[in-house]
Amino acid sequence: MEITAKMVKDLREATGAGPLDCKKALETNNGDVQKAIDWLREKGLAKAAKKLGAGRTMNEGVIQIYSHHNKRLGVLVEINCETDFVARTDKFQEFAKGVSLHIANLAPEYIRREDVPEAVIQAERAVQRRRAIEEGKPEAMADKIVDGRMNKFFEEIVLLEQQYLLDDSKTIDQLLSATVAEIGESIQIRRFARFALGEDNQADGGADA
Repeated sequence: MEITAKMVKDLREATGAGPLDCKKALETNNGDVQKAIDWLREKGLAKAAKKLGAGRTMNEGVIQIYSHHNKRLGVLVEINCETDFVARTDKFQEFAKGVSLHIANLAPEYIRREDVPEAVIQAERAVQRRRAIEEGKPEAMADKIVDGRMNKFFEEIVLLEQQYLLDDSKTIDQLLSATVAEIGESIQIRRFARFALGEDNQADGGADA
């Protein structure tokens, strides 16, 4: 497959990697953008999704609202981009609607792993370590076992690490990267709130994510 200059430019926008690295990533993966993004990340050449907008102003976007048909569940999510033009595109609107639906159904508590309070992380590690010891696992193996289980814990509560509701072959983070690559402009999921009637604690994804 021919690798065009536009393909390289789009991948640079999505990852922040250099042009030669982007070209090589696309050539290695036969022009598949998502595989190229994953390849760059594996090589440590791509910036994290939250850094895609570094140095740029992202004050445009949408406040997407999802309300379940029985009016017992609702979600508000703010998704930012750089220009009003992109905010009005079908692709951006599709992304925003998909994310709001996902949040409603999978109930994440935080946007990214770094947002999880240290106290919550340490409490969960302690629980998983006790569990490993009670299962008879050797002390020397306990930490590795706990690390694996903590990854699973984060996948359950962190939005970007969850498998996308409408396509479980990718995570929300991968969906975000692919959308950025397609529209050629930085996007961020800034914050969200999920409300379910009768629940004491409502999920709040943070004020600045």
